[in-house]
Amino acid sequence: MAGLTEQDIRSRAYLLWEMAGQPAGQMDTFWYKAEKELIAERKEQGDVPSYLPNLAAG
Repeated sequence: MAGLTEQDIRSRAYLLWEMAGQPAGQMDTFWYKAEKELIAERKEQGDVPSYLPNLAAG
């Protein structure tokens, strides 16, 4: 199982931020969205332990 790292989240958050036009002051928004997306993707692949919160549901 590949663990979800801070670097994974940072890279996705940066990509999301760029795609949104690089808005200022929304770091947390993109960080949490990136984390949510990555967890959902890895759960679909069976790559995240079931004890992690279901952040993709919200």
